[in-house]
Parts: sequence; C-alpha cells; structure tokens
Amino acid sequence: MEPAWRQQGKGRGRSQESQGERSRPPQKEREGPGASVRSKFDEIRKSNQAAAQRLVESRVSSSSSDEEDDEDEEVKVDHKDGKRGKILASTFTTYTDQTGGDATGLVRTGQYVSDLFQSGALTCLICIGSVKRTQAVWSCSSCFSLFHLPCIQKWARDSAFLVSSVTDEDFGQKQHPWPCPKCRAEYPPSATPNRYMCYCGKQQDPPADPWLAPHSCGSVCQKQLKPTCGHTCLLLCHPGPCPPCPKMVSVSCLCGRAKPLPRRCSNKAWSCQQTCSKLLPCKQHNCTQLCHTECRPCPRVSIQRCVCGREQAERSCSSPQWNCQQVCGSLLSCGNHTCEVLCHDGVCPPCPRSVSRSCPCSKTKSSLPCTEEVLPCGDTCDRRLSCGKHTCSMRCHRGSCETCRHEVEKECRCGKYRKFMPCHKEYLCDSKCPKTRSCQRHQCRRKCCPGNCPPCDQSCGRTLGCRNHKCPSGCHQGSCYPCPEAVEVTCSCGTTVLSVPCGRERSTRPPRCKETCRHPPSCHHPSRETHRCHPGPCPPCRLPCLLPLPRCSHTCPPPCHDQVLVKSQQVGGLAGPWEQPSEPAFVQKALPCPPCQVPIPTSCFGEHEVSAVPCHRRGRFSCQRPCGRPLTCGNHDCSRECHLVTDDPSITLSLQCKVCEEGCSKPRPPGCPHPCSRPCHPGNCPTCSQMIRQRCHCKISLLYVECTSNQSLMFILCGHRCKQVCHPGVCEEKCQQKVKLRCPCKRIKKEELEAFEKRQQRGGRRSKKRGRREEEVDEEARRAGRWWRRCAGFVLVPLGGALLSAAAYYLLTAA
Repeated sequence: MEPAWRQQGKGRGRSQESQGERSRPPQKEREGPGASVRSKFDEIRKSNQAAAQRLVESRVSSSSSDEEDDEDEEVKVDHKDGKRGKILASTFTTYTDQTGGDATGLVRTGQYVSDLFQSGALTCLICIGSVKRTQAVWSCSSCFSLFHLPCIQKWARDSAFLVSSVTDEDFGQKQHPWPCPKCRAEYPPSATPNRYMCYCGKQQDPPADPWLAPHSCGSVCQKQLKPTCGHTCLLLCHPGPCPPCPKMVSVSCLCGRAKPLPRRCSNKAWSCQQTCSKLLPCKQHNCTQLCHTECRPCPRVSIQRCVCGREQAERSCSSPQWNCQQVCGSLLSCGNHTCEVLCHDGVCPPCPRSVSRSCPCSKTKSSLPCTEEVLPCGDTCDRRLSCGKHTCSMRCHRGSCETCRHEVEKECRCGKYRKFMPCHKEYLCDSKCPKTRSCQRHQCRRKCCPGNCPPCDQSCGRTLGCRNHKCPSGCHQGSCYPCPEAVEVTCSCGTTVLSVPCGRERSTRPPRCKETCRHPPSCHHPSRETHRCHPGPCPPCRLPCLLPLPRCSHTCPPPCHDQVLVKSQQVGGLAGPWEQPSEPAFVQKALPCPPCQVPIPTSCFGEHEVSAVPCHRRGRFSCQRPCGRPLTCGNHDCSRECHLVTDDPSITLSLQCKVCEEGCSKPRPPGCPHPCSRPCHPGNCPTCSQMIRQRCHCKISLLYVECTSNQSLMFILCGHRCKQVCHPGVCEEKCQQKVKLRCPCKRIKKEELEAFEKRQQRGGRRSKKRGRREEEVDEEARRAGRWWRRCAGFVLVPLGGALLSAAAYYLLTAA
C-alpha cells in the first residue's frame, strides 16, 4: 500500500480535476424524515462501495506490479533474445534505419530505457522508493529523473511555501519557482504537474502495455532535437534525452572553401585540412591553422607602443592596445595647467578650473579664472554630518567636516533600552535575540537584534534519506534535498556495475552478470560446477563426492555433502507459555559418507544361495532356511536356521550344528521288545543287556536272562504239551494227544467241557492260585509289550507263534 500522502485524492493539495471529478453527495430531500434517512443511507452505501473498489484496485495493481517485477528479474540479460530485446528493437528501429544499423548514438538513451527493466534501478529520490510501471510518474526535462507524481506535487508545494514564508512580507502573494530535487533546475508554479503524461507529452494516463517501455505511449517522440537543427526525434516515446540527429545533410567545410558533402546532421561540421591564411586582427600576420570556423588571436609577439606613444614593449599581437603608468602632462587648453590623466589617446579633457566654481560650503558661487583659488565665504558650513541628523557648526572650510559630537538620547537597535550618548556612536545593548532563525531550529542569539534575524550560518547536518550522508547545505527549513551521490552496485565478481541513488544499494539486487562465478570451492573438490556469477553464497555442490570409503575400495557416489544445511537443536526448553518458540536455525555441517551400497555377490552360511549384499554389510549371511548339514549321528540333518560352521575348536558352540537330542530310532533285532538305551548314534545299536524273566525251553522253570540270550519257546501248534525232555529248538509237531473235534455245526462237545469243569471244582484253592498266575502272566505280557486279548472268558497268550488258552498255559506251567 502506498502512504496516505501519496494516494491521489487524499490530503492537502488535491488537483482541481480530481476535485471536479469527485461526486458530490445528493441534497437532502425534505419530503419527510423517512426520505432523509434513506438518502443518508444511500450516500453512505455508495461511499463504502467506492472505498472498497479503490482498495481492490490498489491491491490488484500492487500485486500485478510485484508479479511483473518478478517476471522482469527472470528476463535474460541478452537483449537479442526475449521480451526486453524485442521492446528495445522496436523502440530504436526508426533510428537505426536512418543510420544504417549504427547504434553508437543510442548509448545514453539506451541506458535510460534499459533502466526501466532493471529491478531497483529507477528510484524516486523524494521517497526513496522504487518506481513501478503502473504508478503515475513525472520526468524532469533537464536531468530526466523519474519521480512519483504525488511526490513531486508535494515537493513543489512545500518548496514554494518555504520560500514565500521566508522572503515574502505579504505571505503567499508572490509566485515562487520550485526546483527539481536532483538537478535544481527551476520550474515556474504553472509547471507544477497535475496530470500523468507520457514521456513525449502527447497522451495522458498512458496504459501499461507489456510490449512497450513503461510509461510510454508507443508513438513517435517528435521532440525538437538539441542542438536545434530543424529535425525532430525519430524514436518511439522514450525516457532520457533524445539521441543525436540521424538525418543526412549536404554541408561545406568549416572554412567554406571545399565543395559540400553529405554528412550526418548531428556531426555535420568537417574540416578540409587546408591552411586558413586569413589576415588576423593584428593586421600583420595571417592565420596558420587548418580549416576552422573562427580564427584565434594572433599567437605571435611584436614590439608595440603604448596609447600615448611614450613607451615601447614586446607584447602579444592579440592585444595591441595598452596603457603605460605615466601621467599625460600635456598642456591643457587654458594654457596654465597640464593634463593629470594617465596615458590616454586623443585630445586631453578641458581644464577643470575653467568652469563655474563655489566655496567649500557651496553657498557662494564665483567665476574666477583658473589661475585663482576660490576662498571660503566665512559663513557657517551647515553641511550634513555623517549622522544625517545634524549640520556642521564650523565656518566654511575646506576638507571634510568633523564627527558629530551632539549628545542625544538613543534607543538601542532592538528597542529595549534608551541612553544619552554622542550622536556619532551607535548604541547596542547586551541582550541576545531569543527569536528562531529562518531554519526554525536555532536561535538568533545576536546582540541587540532589530528583528531582521540573519539567515542561519550553521550547517544543516541532518541525515539524508539515504542514511549514509548528512546534508551539506546551510541550516534550512523543510525537507533536505535528496542525496546527490550515486552508488555503484556491483555483481559478486565486480564485472557488471549498476549505478543507483545513494541509499538504494541495500535494497537493490546486484545486477545480472554473464561472467563465470569465481568463488573458490568450499568443499574437497578442486573446482566448482561452472555457473554464472550470482549474489550470495554459491549453490550446494552437486558433483559426486568420490571420496574413498573406509574399509572398502569403493568411492562415495552421492552428491557432495561437505556443506549441508542441518537444523540446529534448540538448547533448553521454553521458560513458560508466554515464551514463543524461536524459528529453527540452520547451520552448515559436513555429513559423513553414507555406507557403501555397491552390491557384492555373497553366499549364505550354508551355501544354499548366492545374493547381492551391500558392501557395508558384506560377509556371509543367514538365508533363513534350515541348515541341512548331517549331524554327527549320521541319521538326522541340522534343523537350525542357516548358520556359520567352523572347524576351529576354540569357537563357541553357538556356531556349531546342534547335537542330536532324539532317541535311537533304528529297528531292534528280532525278538527284542526294548528300545535302544543310547541317544541317536551312528553305526549299529549295542547289544541289549536288559534282564528279563523267562521260562526255560520247556516252560517249566522261570529264569532271569539278558534279552539277547533269550530263546523263544516253541510249542506244538495244536497247543498240547511236548512229551520230550526240555530241549532247545522247536518241538516236533507230531502230537500224539487224543482230542475230540468239533462237529461241522461248530458246537462244542460236552465231554471236553465237563471234564474241564470237574477239574475246576476239585481244585478251588488251586483255581485261585491259577487266577493269580494268570494276572502275573498278563502283567509280564504287558511289560514286554506283547499283545493280548480276552475272548469269551479266555486269556490268549502268544507263545512261539501259537495262541494258548489260559487253562492250557496253566497246565504247562504247572507241569
């Protein structure tokens, strides 16, 4: 937003046009109280809408100007390419067509046009603010500086006000000129700008055209060229001075002897290089210079007489007349006196005593001859004394009158005190003037000041708007003139220079430079990436680091990380809820090289697979599969997760395959029901040494023998007892026992069953014992892991591959 005093239509000194354009509020209707309230409401609503519209327009214009400034900063410096080059080419086309492409005369004007596109180059020296393309401006016709229109209007009003307040007795009645803030060129009050005009003055309020120079109307300038030659400017409406005239004219040489030749109007003076030979004013010598316009004074020396002819001297021919220091001494026309005038030419003047003369007091006149003196008349002199109030009281006398000695009451110069004193003396009191001088800053402090205090003789010494220098002028009232100094803003390498008003160097961006950046590298690389000169620190190095990585033969491939912005840790916490957290600070820090990521083919511990492993994690690894190595038992494989195995006995057991903890699962020899007592082992199982209780071959005696020495008892398949003596091996299967067979209907014969029941009844106690024996047999069969079953009240015991009933088994054991 612009300051309030710079906005149009606000503050003191509004132009007549803006006042005329301002809509006046409608007159109050007197139809009734309701109509009056409605009219006030409408008036307030319209004023609010107008204020809102002005606010929106100002915001839009400021944002668009900022965007345009940002776009201007991104335009390349090369004028042949891009938008700027096209605008400059269109502005200078009509001129270069006349000169055949020669643009040497456009250097100064081109600099002014180029500054319009340079960010920060155009500055209003009054407010020390940037001049943007959408703002109303005024250009000085002498120094061609641009100022904001509201700023220059206020400057002109304030300048005229200050001058009239100091010099005018009737304040505000005279018209005083106002100066340009930069070049001090004076303008009359009628030249105070009140409209926004283009550079050539043809169009009011020129629109902002992106394809024209800012503040230009786009038409041909047509200003009269200086020096005046009768031609007009051919450029499009432009800032700065008009270039030299490019027209071709036919002119002769300086001396006028040579034939006319076609020459450029701005450089039409030419010399034929012949000797001038004109007679010089000394009337003795000729001009020896080459072709020129006016001959110089004769440079030669000659002997010349003075005016009266008495003396001779060697003098320059350029000054032939000179006077000596002798009195003329010639006899005057009266014949009595001589001429008292110094060396002169011509006739001497008449005798001064031959005219009518008077006495010293001028009261008595006489016409005496020149040989006689006029005597004093004897009357009172009565000539005015130096005081101007009294007359001389002496008699008529020659010479000047004496000092006035009258005693008078005199008033001091300031009018505060009165005192009797000689008239010729001035009465000055010792009181000091308390009034403020014209600067309105310092007191007069002059003794006995009459009121017309002199201008302040002290130096102003106030700091100028640039904040770098102090005002060198005498102490004055009002604003100081802008700082006349110019400051050069250079690029980082110092090749490109931009001249800006003093005070703007802190807010002006350095100019763009085409040269290569010369800053030395701040990292370990011997040179930086090639980039253009720029303000501020160089961008981070993007070259590969290529430092050798520790513990491997590879180099660091990521971009250089010697100077990386890292957020610094905040030291200490907040003192309380009233303290705001500070913004994070960033510091440049060298980060270590990341771990090497080069893939290296590596096999796992168990050599199940080969995978690419990053170099920093190189070494054998676990593939998460079962180990699969054969254990020491030779029967099973290692079921641990893939692990490292070494033959070094000093290595901890955690690196070895685990010991097989399963039981022996090898098949037992025939007839041995016992499991192997050893854990899983290689080779054959040891001989079973477990003691078992077993009958002899004939099943009559009960013995305790090892499991491996057990010999199975063989019985006849029919189930009857072998009649032979106890013997090893298998009994003969020729049974001589007589039995009764079952009938085809599967019914059991009564004779065999009755005989069995009788035996049971005879031996009751024996049956109980036999029952206990049956239980023991069952228990032994269960311990040995043999199978058994009960069927229809009978216990079937497997012996030698045959099933014997409990009764038959009892009979065998009892026998």
